[in-house]
Amino acid sequence: MRKKVIEQSVLFISVLKWLFLASCIGILVGLSTTVFLSALEGAIGFASGYKYYFLLLPAAFILSTALIKYLAPEAKGHGTEKVIEAIHKRSGKINPLVVPIKLVATVITIASGGSAGKEGPCAQIGAGISSFFADLFRFDDRDRKKLVICGISAGFSTVFGTPIAGAIFGVEVLFVGGLLYEVLLPSFVAGIVGYQVSSAMGVTYFSEPLYFIPNFTSVYFIRVCLSGVFFGICSLLLIETLHLIEWFAKKIAWHELKKAFWGGAVLVILALVFSPRYLGLGLDTIKTSLEGGDVPAGAFLLKMLFTSITLGFGGSGGIVTPIFFVGTTAGNAFGSIFGLSRDIFAAIGMVSLLAGAANTGIVQKGR
Repeated sequence: MRKKVIEQSVLFISVLKWLFLASCIGILVGLSTTVFLSALEGAIGFASGYKYYFLLLPAAFILSTALIKYLAPEAKGHGTEKVIEAIHKRSGKINPLVVPIKLVATVITIASGGSAGKEGPCAQIGAGISSFFADLFRFDDRDRKKLVICGISAGFSTVFGTPIAGAIFGVEVLFVGGLLYEVLLPSFVAGIVGYQVSSAMGVTYFSEPLYFIPNFTSVYFIRVCLSGVFFGICSLLLIETLHLIEWFAKKIAWHELKKAFWGGAVLVILALVFSPRYLGLGLDTIKTSLEGGDVPAGAFLLKMLFTSITLGFGGSGGIVTPIFFVGTTAGNAFGSIFGLSRDIFAAIGMVSLLAGAANTGIVQKGR
């Protein structure tokens, strides 16, 4: 009996401990991501006042590449993959410089027109702050790992305004096909607290209500299944395009700053030839697709190319927002080609592409 009481007391104290620590992480990450999102919004608003703002892409890529190369190499890429590497190989230990460098490099990239997202940097910022917090208070490797996972979840939650789905995504993205259940509760707490902090500080989130209610029939079910195959192929194509461009960039025997310049120059040419709609976050096109509006049939293919060049040639940013763009436009095209409801299949495409490209099937049920 006494042993049982002791075990229950230890468990209760452990729960209280992680509720407190997760709340601290949520507050810190909420504050830091608010700074990042506010800076990004201000920079985008300033740049959008100029019609050909994207002509600065070569210079922006050079600056972004130089900052990361010489100050924080761990900040390279879209962010999520470096966090996963830190969790699995270094027990979550991350260079504190990653936080400010990733913030500045991503703002420069996206504001100048680089095709990237803002969620990967938020996850990396959250992870970096959590790692610093763990080092500051001398937590062991096991606890640091848990704290960093909480920071990732808080980062995803605050960037999208979806605390539950963001918390699950932060846990699920680290382990393909599995979850680290012992950190689920702290992740939920960190995500909810982070979201509340950012919302209280005035951060607003992109949202597009869906008013349609499809008539579910056996024929409709078959159509959805067929669309799932199509979206799976799109996910594979996106991943392979990213890998191909990255491989090609590594094969070019130039200095990284030179590659960054020419990567930006190619994006400028592509934007002038096709359209600037494939630059930046692309939220307007995502909104149009979800409303069932007219979107070029090949928009999802061009977005894959623009994003791959951005991330392969020196740009800094996340991959999830481009995935949303690819998914919604692919769904819009699928509906248009087969005479189906474009808004319904744009919504299906958005969640399907994220599930397929990021290996996070569970989180889609929480959005």
